Amino acid sequence: MVEIVGGGSLEDAAGDLLAVPVLADTTFGPGGEAVAEQLGDWLDAYLETHEFTGKAGQRVSVPGGDLPFAEVLFLGLGDDVDAEAIRRAAGNLGRAAGRHAEVATTLHQLDVEGATEAVVLGYLLGSYVFDDYRSEPKERINERLVLLDATNGAAADIERATIVAEAVRLTRDLVNEPAGAKPPAVLAERAAEIPGVAVEIVEEQEARSRGYGGLLAVASGATNPPRLVLLRYQPEGATASVAFVGKGIVFDSGGLSIKPAKGMETMKTDMAGAATVFGAMKAIAALGLPIEVLGVAPLTENMTGGAAQRPGDVFTAYGGKTVEVLNTDAEGRLILADGLAIAAEAEVDLIVDIATLTGAAKVALGPLIGAVLGNDDDAVASVLAAGRFAGEKWWELPLEREYRSKLDSSIADVQNIASDGYGGAINAALFLSEFVGDTPWVHLDIAGPGRADKNDHYLTKGGSGFGVRTLVELASQMSRGKSNK
Repeated sequence: MVEIVGGGSLEDAAGDLLAVPVLADTTFGPGGEAVAEQLGDWLDAYLETHEFTGKAGQRVSVPGGDLPFAEVLFLGLGDDVDAEAIRRAAGNLGRAAGRHAEVATTLHQLDVEGATEAVVLGYLLGSYVFDDYRSEPKERINERLVLLDATNGAAADIERATIVAEAVRLTRDLVNEPAGAKPPAVLAERAAEIPGVAVEIVEEQEARSRGYGGLLAVASGATNPPRLVLLRYQPEGATASVAFVGKGIVFDSGGLSIKPAKGMETMKTDMAGAATVFGAMKAIAALGLPIEVLGVAPLTENMTGGAAQRPGDVFTAYGGKTVEVLNTDAEGRLILADGLAIAAEAEVDLIVDIATLTGAAKVALGPLIGAVLGNDDDAVASVLAAGRFAGEKWWELPLEREYRSKLDSSIADVQNIASDGYGGAINAALFLSEFVGDTPWVHLDIAGPGRADKNDHYLTKGGSGFGVRTLVELASQMSRGKSNK
């Protein structure tokens, strides 16, 4: 990964590319006026010709002229500059920096709280590529980003942001990997490589003896056997505890309630919840946060083999509740039932599950916003506050108890889909709520933002890593005993 360091003044700097911020109406940010003065009077006309006004997302490059840089890149931030605007501008810089060995910037000098972390995170995520399967990967020679005139506290900010970026990149890598290359056993082994975390991998036979009925029901049609991964981070002096439960459907065909071919094209993404848990725990351990974290990741494929569960089948989930399966394509909630019951048994302060669970959440909120539902107002408020601070967009949906009767089964404790087709994201969350007991619990549906449909600022088409930053920030705030109402 690119090295990021604090550097000296603009006057003493040199390199291949210099990036400076520009606000709305072509108002130069830190260092911009000095750079413009050295470039000369032609710059104003050049920017006008290219219709560059400093609007958010704009960028234009010019030759360095007499400056000790081969090229200067002007980055538009618009008129509402906050940490997210800086992250996005830095993402655009990271995307453009691949052909430059050494890049310098003054973006972090903007008077915004968390500016340095925002630059580092945006830059590292914007420079992300997944090209493991290309016969001729595009060469990227970028080696270093220098933050000019960095403050004394920059080193700590750089370190934290780098740790979080590495965690997001791990999640993206796992999601982007083809499903055939990451069967449950392989994905479990990737989790076992996370430093600072104790990992227990439960294989199929042991899962059967423990009663993980939801995982086994979904896995029954698959050739590749399932796994359930338990990750434990237990530092000395921990002041709080949280469990993260991630949906790990490595590939989703829909089972016997089979998806159309088009609907399967991106189903390698259906384990994004588990990958998010892996990424978040990697960062939490690396940061040394004083909070106990239990990660639970049930992993399986949902396939159509001769032994696959049938609509109308009933299984017993971990903890004893019986579930009638009316639609085998509503499978994520079945493996989460086991995971949530395991987490509830651990008696943590808070349970958070994260899953690409329902198309209904994406219909309601679009591709950029995750849905939040829960059984505890303070817990929901904490997650929403963590998301705002981390720069990820969430919106609360109601956990409407009046809809619970739609999940009543005529032969079991609960059925896995509602008796009508409305309120799908809410109904799925109501189903999950059956397995958490009295523990405060929040459900995060990332069916929309878990995958990016195109390259944009610090997002790269494919796995987005959405949710990692929120979970890390939530753990950080819980470890400090901070109220996030």
